[in-house]
Amino acid sequence: MTALHQQLRDVTDRIAERSRPTRDRYLNRMKEAAGQWPKRDALGCTNFAHGLASAPEKDKIILRQEPAPNLGIVTAYNDMLSAHSPYGRYPDLIKQSARRYGAVAQVAGGTPAMCDGVTQGYAGMEMSLFSRDTIAMSTGIALSHDTMDAALYLGICDKIVPGLFIGAMRFGYLPGVFVPSGPMASGISNGEKAMVRQRYAEGKASREELMDSELAAYHSEGTCTFYGTANSNQMMMEFMGLHVPGAAFVPPFGDLRDRLTDYAVGRAVANTQLKGSYLPMYEVIDERAIVNAMIALCATGGSTNHTIHLVAMARAAGIRIDWSDFNDISAVIPLIAKIYPSGQADVNQFHAAGGVGSIIAELIDAGLVHHDIPTITGKGLGAYAQEPYLQEGELSWRDSPKPGVAEDIIAPAAKPFRPEGGLRLVSGKLGRAIVKTSAVSEDKWEIKAPCRIFDSQDGVQQAFKAGELDRDVVVVVRFQGPKANGMPELHKLLPPLSSLQDRGFHVALVTDGRLSGASGKVPAALHVSPETLGGGPLGKLRDDDVVHLHCGEGVLDVEVDEAVWAARGQVGLSDTVAESQFGLGRELFTVFREKALAAEEGACVFRSECDEETI
Repeated sequence: MTALHQQLRDVTDRIAERSRPTRDRYLNRMKEAAGQWPKRDALGCTNFAHGLASAPEKDKIILRQEPAPNLGIVTAYNDMLSAHSPYGRYPDLIKQSARRYGAVAQVAGGTPAMCDGVTQGYAGMEMSLFSRDTIAMSTGIALSHDTMDAALYLGICDKIVPGLFIGAMRFGYLPGVFVPSGPMASGISNGEKAMVRQRYAEGKASREELMDSELAAYHSEGTCTFYGTANSNQMMMEFMGLHVPGAAFVPPFGDLRDRLTDYAVGRAVANTQLKGSYLPMYEVIDERAIVNAMIALCATGGSTNHTIHLVAMARAAGIRIDWSDFNDISAVIPLIAKIYPSGQADVNQFHAAGGVGSIIAELIDAGLVHHDIPTITGKGLGAYAQEPYLQEGELSWRDSPKPGVAEDIIAPAAKPFRPEGGLRLVSGKLGRAIVKTSAVSEDKWEIKAPCRIFDSQDGVQQAFKAGELDRDVVVVVRFQGPKANGMPELHKLLPPLSSLQDRGFHVALVTDGRLSGASGKVPAALHVSPETLGGGPLGKLRDDDVVHLHCGEGVLDVEVDEAVWAARGQVGLSDTVAESQFGLGRELFTVFREKALAAEEGACVFRSECDEETI
């Protein structure tokens, strides 16, 4: 095993030093809460009775007479969305397992789970990012009864896992285990699906053909099979030691999935104060775990959304990170996985090739990840370099295969697909932004072209259909930040921009909005910060200004004379902002838009030790 790379050590130390006051305050709060135990003993009889009124008689007896752990289940179950539908049967499984381990489990509460795949391009998408903090709040409400000894968090998709994590860290004195449900079976290839979408955007495919393609891609229970934010969540949870090892991409149904869930219950019970090996989440998650999550994203070409979510997640634990940390980590972490959209394989093929365990094993051997972190297993990250299997019906683990099973999916760290990770920071006159480079051919990393400015993705589509973008162009979509309209993902832009690039034009996207893990072959500077509505420099751009984006050199600039640029005023408030204030419940999130921090600060609305006012 190689010693940890010096730059990773330096970044980790830098984060720890930057976070020292806020992290210390967080730890003190958690330790104080942990000392007030057990919680149920402090409840009045009426309060206690309310908490057990609906429980089976056997569970009432256990919790009243024995020092048995009570596990709180916080679930994102609904039966509309494929990724969360499998969770419908989990509470009964968990309760049965808990009894076998001498404990009791209760569904403490539910959280909303919305699907960006349903809301893409529509008004509902403008509530998507804010659903994360809503989920964190609902997690807090679920655990506010203060009668639990540990918690199991059931969620998998885009905002759900970050929201659950944020809520969990505010109850960091509780042991916690995150329980995934797994991906759906592979349908048509992601490449074929993308091609039909592009043909439809060009008017070459019918709506019926597009519908057939989409239904063949999204066809059963489980997460979507491309490597977007949902599956990036699962990768991060393993790298932070919050899953049962190897649980991320096991199919939703079958004996192996059920045994992994049972084992998760066992770990939650074992880590409680009542079992003598207390391991709260505040001890599992520290600066090293957060750095490991960033490493996971860079090594696998993970979702750009986590340059926002992970910042907010770290804040909830009193840890301060920024985009420079991502950039410095990406500079030394090789890209060793190719999963769609960075490659052709889906997550099922990635899992079959060795999956998360193979990636972790490679990085441990190369000294490119913190292997000595605490995890919910009671062991270090080395436990996650293994894959689970059933041996005569019993759950076991074995070493994950070395790269070679599928060399086009997982590469050795010594011979990576690219020597650097899949995320880059770009900055200049236009602000700071993130680019996902893992799916972009290096000959497309630089573009210098006149810009065309829009205030909505619908405007881009109209211009595309009218032939107004048939040239080298940097498409700028502004007023898409959290304060403007909740920072929606702009997936409607992918087919037209991809089409322009395929016609031989040099094309790029610059926006203060999001594009997520589905960011594809067109270079895209995302999350431009500060955002336009907050006085950001995109508001000073004018049509046909020459914009320079260079992913390799970290440049996001505009070629306008300095005196002219300094003299320019901000563009007037867009009508699209006003249109985003009402309708489909958006008026309920007014306070979120008003209070949201910048994208690089996590675009969050909650208070933590990282806010100066509380220090």
